[in-house]
Amino acid sequence: MSQNGDDPEQRQQASEADAMAATFRASEHQHIRYNPLQDEWVLVSAHRMKRPWQGQVEPQLLKTVPRHDPLNPLCPGATRANGEVNPHYDGTFLFDNDFPALQPDAPDPGPSDHPLFRAEAARGVCKVMCFHPWSDVTLPLMSVPEIRAVIDAWASVTEDLGAQYPWVQIFENKGAMMGCSNPHPHCQVWASSFLPDIAQREERSQQSYHSQHGEPLLLEYGRQELLKKERLVLSSEHWLVLVPFWAVWPFQTLLLPRRHVRRLPELTPAERDDLASIMKKLLTKYDNLFETSFPYSMGWHGAPMGLKTGATYDHWQLHAHYYPPLLRSATVRKFMVGYEMLAQAQRDLTPEQAAERLRALPEVHYCLAKKDKETAAVA
Repeated sequence: MSQNGDDPEQRQQASEADAMAATFRASEHQHIRYNPLQDEWVLVSAHRMKRPWQGQVEPQLLKTVPRHDPLNPLCPGATRANGEVNPHYDGTFLFDNDFPALQPDAPDPGPSDHPLFRAEAARGVCKVMCFHPWSDVTLPLMSVPEIRAVIDAWASVTEDLGAQYPWVQIFENKGAMMGCSNPHPHCQVWASSFLPDIAQREERSQQSYHSQHGEPLLLEYGRQELLKKERLVLSSEHWLVLVPFWAVWPFQTLLLPRRHVRRLPELTPAERDDLASIMKKLLTKYDNLFETSFPYSMGWHGAPMGLKTGATYDHWQLHAHYYPPLLRSATVRKFMVGYEMLAQAQRDLTPEQAAERLRALPEVHYCLAKKDKETAAVA
């Protein structure tokens, strides 16, 4: 054995001893955090934010979007790809997706001849929901009553499709960075005959926690975050917005009701009003962070709709996930590649740092604030 301190085992022991002697700081020292909702881990490496960025810079977003474009298939009165003409709607507008990923009458693939080549039937429907007749009005620029109308439409379509399908997935992809090809404010609703993978993980995790502790996982989690406050972004009478302890995306948030609610249709009128208000505040903060129309993918997760006979799904808690990609500016995003695709998720600032930045942002949209200043200057 070497006596000059160059022995690899000695060096490793010395390094481990130094690490144990150091004071852990989440903002300086990498660590992994567990996501009990989806039974997975994320690597937190906040010190990476100090490195200079020499990677891809996204193009600047469109500064103006025409309020009405007769060639835009989502606008009132426009003709869609299948030849149908949209009504001159003045609120929300729900219609069947012209290019659906799921169809209700797809044939069964039949039995497999080998366990490594399994395929099962997948049936469902896909719909598109426009939030507003104007293309230049995103959710944070809509009024609270207008957002409330969107929430009512979400609840209604969940109830309608849930009568036939066990899973109803409402999701919004906002911005070209998140794959949205049309700037008109809208979301999609996919109902399926099967539980998707993430829904299955959330089902198992919430059921396991409830059986061990006697209450819903996310209900207790919301209470704990409300006590700690370090990851809390917004709170109201009925709702909490927080950056989850296990967040993967830089400014990811979780939207939770404060009482036990399993599905969107169960929300009371007061909870819907409050949800509209807190959504407007959150999305305004997002836009204000880098003074841009903040891109994200978001979606609602609620209890399956009667998948098992007699199932109550009391272990479920309704929640919405927001996954925005922006990391450093309006043009520098977080990429989920390499380590993230081949090992596990990794993030570049702590959830506590992200929550602190979001908390500090004003709740008045930067576009409206600029208009007020311009108006005052002219006056």
